Amino acid sequence: MNPSHRATILEVARAAGASKTSVSRYFGSERQRLSGELQRRIAEAARQLGYQPNQLARSLKGGGSRLIGMLVADIRNPFSIAVMHGVEQACREHGLSLLVCNTDNDPAQEREHLALLTAYRVEGLVVNIAGSPDRELKRLIDQGIPLVLLDRELADLGAELVGLDNALAIDMALDHLQAQGYRELLYVSEPPARASSRQARLNRYQSGCAARHLGGRVHCQPLEDDAALRLAIADFLAAPTDSPKALLCANGKVTLAATRLLQALGARLGDTGLLGIDELDWCALVGPGITTLAQPTDAIGRAAVQCLLAGPAHDDVHEATARRHAPTLIARGSTRRPA
Repeated sequence: MNPSHRATILEVARAAGASKTSVSRYFGSERQRLSGELQRRIAEAARQLGYQPNQLARSLKGGGSRLIGMLVADIRNPFSIAVMHGVEQACREHGLSLLVCNTDNDPAQEREHLALLTAYRVEGLVVNIAGSPDRELKRLIDQGIPLVLLDRELADLGAELVGLDNALAIDMALDHLQAQGYRELLYVSEPPARASSRQARLNRYQSGCAARHLGGRVHCQPLEDDAALRLAIADFLAAPTDSPKALLCANGKVTLAATRLLQALGARLGDTGLLGIDELDWCALVGPGITTLAQPTDAIGRAAVQCLLAGPAHDDVHEATARRHAPTLIARGSTRRPA
């Protein structure tokens, strides 16, 4: 085929042995009406011909852009990447494409990217934000654009929220550390002010330590302030007590920073407990292994897309897609005290 030739929907239909209407449905919002075999033939024909539907033309004809927008606070965060994969997989299964914007935790960038995504006529938004662009998001909802908040909560916005069950995660962490014999804890987190999930975890930690009669210290500073974190951990380890001590880290980035500093300070994992929220590949490789609470990131990403597709209804099926998800405890040597 001439490389400059652009395959048409009619050519895809002929190659797949299908009707033009079936091919249009496959690349539109009615893919589920086609049999699995017909979908496979159309996909293979499109691949061989290099066919790409003109999504802008479809949008101008009223067919919708078939684009889902995703606003990410920090694309370097392993949690964001993992959830993004779940969102993208769900979009692909429904014939949608994903457009991702990273804000680098900058509220000004959030507003600019929201305007950009609106200009692309996205048919839904998955939003993981650091600021509070309530007015902009409310305007999008008023325009009829479905919106799901990912791991963040904004009061009075009326949007669906999908994410971790933060209260359950902290309870599981405290119960595990207490069962392992640790009585003095240091909770390490980034500043909670601009992230509702961080604030929820901190609040639950403080009330949970009081209810369990555990010593509960807190250190909440930007991770860039390495000296402050080192000093906080060093002071915690040096504080006189007969009770075993452990660190509880609010997310994967914090766990990595705490692990490095514990190693630099000569602390032995296990003697000093370490538990982190978020399971990362390296956690099984460091020393005796680091105990984590693994978030079901794929399920969270897929649930976000399901909420968008379900629309504003509030029946039992819809509510089931918007629940907070339970983590899985992966116990390793970092919370196993020497006999």
